Amino acid sequence: MKRLLTILALIGAALGISGCGYNTIQAQDEQVKAAWSEVVNQYQRRADLIPNLVNTVKGFAQQEQDVLLGVTNARAKVGSIQATPELINDPQAFAKFQQAQGELSSALSRLLVVSENYPQLKSDQNFRDLQAQLEGTENRITVARQRYIKAVQEYNTTVRQFPVNLTAMMFGYKEKANFTVENESAIAKPPAVDFTKPAPGENAPRVPPAERQPGPTPKQ
Repeated sequence: MKRLLTILALIGAALGISGCGYNTIQAQDEQVKAAWSEVVNQYQRRADLIPNLVNTVKGFAQQEQDVLLGVTNARAKVGSIQATPELINDPQAFAKFQQAQGELSSALSRLLVVSENYPQLKSDQNFRDLQAQLEGTENRITVARQRYIKAVQEYNTTVRQFPVNLTAMMFGYKEKANFTVENESAIAKPPAVDFTKPAPGENAPRVPPAERQPGPTPKQ
């Protein structure tokens, strides 16, 4: 009899926890972790492309030391931040991570803009391949960030709603940090480089003045 009462008590407790949203919190917490792992994976993919990209540009544009150094330093700053699962529970650490990634995005954009001034670099197959890989990675970063934002929004909404918020407080589940939407389109947009357009003054047709403004045909 005592054993039966114990079993019934455990079942009742389990049903009570489930009804208070505990299982929902667990499921959404795992979704957030999975989404965060994908964000980190895509950012790491981008970081792995940078050394080859910098070296390729350096081979054609060694004089652009400030831009090259800016990308290298931005990548080093990103690498110094440990993007652990615990980071998403620390708003300040998350903000530093987001800022560092934004600075790297800006540095990469400047690098690709500068590359427009070097026709030989633009025509180099290795550079073209790296630029295509970078664009693809930036697109995947955008998708991964969007999925993470959605997962965190769902989780944060759950842990704030009554009566689930009581369960969340009881078990120590708090709101998680999320990417800000300020300047989201500029940060997430892949750097665009149009290889079809000549640099200013490059390959511009030179038309003699006489051909631009033809005078009257002299009479014979």
